[in-house]
Amino acid sequence: MSAPETSQVSHPDGRVELSEPTALTGRFANPELVPVPIAKRKWTTYNYFALWMGMAHNIPSYLLASGLIAIGMNWLQAFMTITLANLIVLVPMLLNSHAGTKYGIPFPVFARAFYGVRGANFAALLRAFIGCAWFGIQTWVGGQAVYVIVGKFAGDWWTDAARIFGQPWSIWLGFLLFWGFQMAIIWRGIEAVRRFENWTAPLVTVGFLLLLGYVLIKAGGFGPIFSQPSQLGWGADFWKVFAPSLMGMIAFWATLSLNMPDFTRFSSSQRRQVWGQVLGLPTTMSFMAIVSIMITSGGIVLYGEAIWDPVELASRFDSAVVVVLALLGLGLATVSANLAANVVSPSYDFSNAFPRRISFRVGGLITGVIGIVIMPWRLIADPNIYIFAWLNFYGGVLAAVAGVLIAGYWLRARARLALAELYRERGRYWFRGGWNWRALVATVIGAVFAVGGAYGGPFPEDGLIPLLKMFYDYSWVAGFFAAMLTYLALSVFGSAARVPSEYAGTDGENR
Repeated sequence: MSAPETSQVSHPDGRVELSEPTALTGRFANPELVPVPIAKRKWTTYNYFALWMGMAHNIPSYLLASGLIAIGMNWLQAFMTITLANLIVLVPMLLNSHAGTKYGIPFPVFARAFYGVRGANFAALLRAFIGCAWFGIQTWVGGQAVYVIVGKFAGDWWTDAARIFGQPWSIWLGFLLFWGFQMAIIWRGIEAVRRFENWTAPLVTVGFLLLLGYVLIKAGGFGPIFSQPSQLGWGADFWKVFAPSLMGMIAFWATLSLNMPDFTRFSSSQRRQVWGQVLGLPTTMSFMAIVSIMITSGGIVLYGEAIWDPVELASRFDSAVVVVLALLGLGLATVSANLAANVVSPSYDFSNAFPRRISFRVGGLITGVIGIVIMPWRLIADPNIYIFAWLNFYGGVLAAVAGVLIAGYWLRARARLALAELYRERGRYWFRGGWNWRALVATVIGAVFAVGGAYGGPFPEDGLIPLLKMFYDYSWVAGFFAAMLTYLALSVFGSAARVPSEYAGTDGENR
C-alpha cells in the first residue's frame, strides 16, 4: 500500500516537514521512522555537546589511547593520532548529519534515497550489527566494573568464584545486571535517553579524573609519566603502525558518521547541531585521550607494564574508596555512551527492516540480545585485535556506505529529497524492486578495496586477497573513496536518486 499524498513544507531556515506527517501509514512507515515535525525538533547545542561528552567518555574510547601506548607509542604519538582521526571523521559526520536536521528523518530512511526503499536495509543492518557488537563490548567492560566494585566488599568468594566458560560466574552476573539496567532505560524511549545524557554529561569525567589523580600521586607527578619513551621511535617503525592506527581511530566513530541523522533529526537548527558536534567530538575525545595516556603511562611507572584496561588497573589500587568511586564513574560513563551510540541507532535500523512489527523499544531489545550472542569479551582480549582487526575491518566496510551517502546526497541530489517518496512503494526511490543496484555495487567494491587485504590477528599474514593487502593499512580512506567514485561513475549511466523537478528549488538554501 502506498503512502497517501502529502506535500512537504519548507521553512525559512531551510528545514523541511510534511504538511500531514500522520498520512504516512503505509508498510514502510511507523511512528519512529516518519519525519519529526518542526514543533518537536527541540534539541539545542548543549544537547549535542552533552551527547558527545556522554558518548566519548567511556571505557572503549579510553582503550583507544591506552591501546596505542600498549603497542609502543609514547604520549605525543598517541595523542596526535587520536586527535587527527577525530578531526577527519568529523567531516563525514557533519555531512550526513545535515539530512537529519533538514528533513527530520533517521539514518535508515535517509539511506532509502540512495539504496532504495528496501535496499536501505542493507546499509542499515550493516550498521546495526556493528552497533550490537559495540553494545556487547561496552556492557562487558561495564560488567567487569561491577565485578570489581562488588569484589572490594564481598571478598574472595566473589572474586575467586567458580569458573563458567573460562570466567568467574560473578563476572557473568555483573554483565547481566549491567545489561538489564540499560535495557530498562531504552525501553522508556528516546526522550529517556536524552534526559539521561543531559544528567550524566557533567559527571562522566569523575571516574577517569579519580583514576588519574591516584596514579599521579603514586607515580610522583607528571614528570615520570611524560618521560616514558616511545618503543617505536619516530622512524620507520612508528610510521609503519601510524596509518593503520589512524584508520582504527577513525573507524571508532565510523558508525556515528553514518547514523548521526538519528539524533540530528531532533535539532532546532543546522547551526545548533553543527556547533554542538564541533565543540563536542574533538574536545571530549582529545580530553579522553590525554587522560587515558597519562593513566596508562602512569601504570607503566607503578607496575612496570602497560595495563590498557582501566578496570584491571583500578583493581590493583590499594584504596577501596578510590576503586569504587572511580569505577562507579566509569560505569555511568559506559551506560551513557552505550545508550546513545550503540542502542538508539540499531533500534531504528531493525525497525526500518520490519516497520510494522518492530518498534524502537523492540529494536533495542534485539540489540541487547545480539550484543550478548556476539561474545564481546573476545573482541577486546588484545589491543592488536581491538585496533587492527576489529576497528580497521568494520571501519573500512562502513566507510563504503558513507561514500555512497555523501556522493548521493551532496553531489547527486544536491541536498534535496522528496520527503514523502521515501516512504512510498513504487515511488521515486523504489528503483528496481526497492533496490538501487548502483549503491549496492559501489558499497561492495568499496568494502573489498578497504578490507579485502585484511591481514594479522585472525586474518592470513599475506591478506585475505594478497593483491589488496596494501590498501588495508588505509582501510577507511580506501573504502570511502572507492565507493564514492564507483557510485558517481555508475550514476552517469541512468537515473540515480535525483530530486524530482517539482521539488527543485522549493526547499530553500542548502543550509
